[in-house]
Amino acid sequence: MFEPDLDTWRTQARQWLATVLEPASGPDTTAEDADLAVFHDLPEDEERRLLERCRAYQRARFDAGYQALTLPEDKGGAGLTAAHAAIFAEEESAFDVPPSTELISVTVRLVALSVAVFGTPEQRAEHARAFLRTDLLACQLFSEPGAGSDLAALRTRARREGHTWVIDGQKVWTSGARFADYGLLLARTDPDVVKQAGITAFLVPMDAPGVEVRPIRQMSGGASFNEVFLTGVRVPDRLRVGRPGQGWEIATTTLAFERTASGSGNRRKGGTFEDVLALARSLGRTDDPLVRQRLSDLYVRTALRAATVARVARTSAAGGRPGPEASLTKLMASDLLTRTGQVAAEVMGARITADTGEPGTFAWTQHLLGAPGYRLAGGTDQIQRNLIGERVLKLPPEPRGDRLPFSQLPGN
Repeated sequence: MFEPDLDTWRTQARQWLATVLEPASGPDTTAEDADLAVFHDLPEDEERRLLERCRAYQRARFDAGYQALTLPEDKGGAGLTAAHAAIFAEEESAFDVPPSTELISVTVRLVALSVAVFGTPEQRAEHARAFLRTDLLACQLFSEPGAGSDLAALRTRARREGHTWVIDGQKVWTSGARFADYGLLLARTDPDVVKQAGITAFLVPMDAPGVEVRPIRQMSGGASFNEVFLTGVRVPDRLRVGRPGQGWEIATTTLAFERTASGSGNRRKGGTFEDVLALARSLGRTDDPLVRQRLSDLYVRTALRAATVARVARTSAAGGRPGPEASLTKLMASDLLTRTGQVAAEVMGARITADTGEPGTFAWTQHLLGAPGYRLAGGTDQIQRNLIGERVLKLPPEPRGDRLPFSQLPGN
């Protein structure tokens, strides 16, 4: 296949973007104009309208050949390099892209890619393509009340009955479950092997009998997370993703995709350095040497994160599975969100505790209350540090006492 040089391809991508999007507006001047929420807090009808705006753009992008740029062509992608993906992200940032949602990101960047990599040809044709184009939306049914950081300890069970699997269990912290068509679910199918080896992945229709979704109200006011209860849910074997027992491999690959997406910086989450700078200027705090020092530190960390994201993108093999280096960008993203809120609160002082009516102040509470959750989403900061230590720095792993079959572990 003929592939134009990068400069020509960049020009073509820019010209296409100009046909479907408006140029990006200037930087936000106050928090009143910016969306400072880390997680969405929208009424259901507004959430649905936002989803439709996002889906319209994702479909146009897919149809034009700009979706899943590094995924091989035989798996439904464009078969291009990481350099192409970096160029497109750079050009896209100059346009007013519809603000994405967690569900859109999970569908396009996690579930679609995992089904494309591990699914059968039929699953790639029927589901991966529909997820990439957002004709179908998918949530991620991984975490459980007793299996958050230790995901391999999950207790949701799936037992086989002929060509059908019967699933019972509970999932939690599921973003967008109320609006999803499918969920990529992990369930234990063999309790008599070590816990990582007895897990299988399934695509579960969210409208299947026995699936119940309950929204979770967050302290920031929103309810974008959900509990999902599964009682006798029957799933045909054709919706099993990968081999029985391959679920842990699929999970680790999906979580690596998630960490790459979480730290990529392509979707705005909460306040930014520019927002904090505008806030400090509006309050007349930029002459304070301590405030200037804090702003400088935040700027440097913002620049370092952007440089790290670009480096990871450049060194990623085209279509390859993201490695543990993705944990670096995820860890930096959650740290930057937390520090951004802290600096904004220091600049405001007592204004952060009550709505005084001053523009762009009390709105920061959405950021401050949401940022801690991002340190858990996509794997906790502690898990990221373990991955970096063991798989990037090659340090000795932590002692493990859970190498027994799952059924022999305490509590099972």
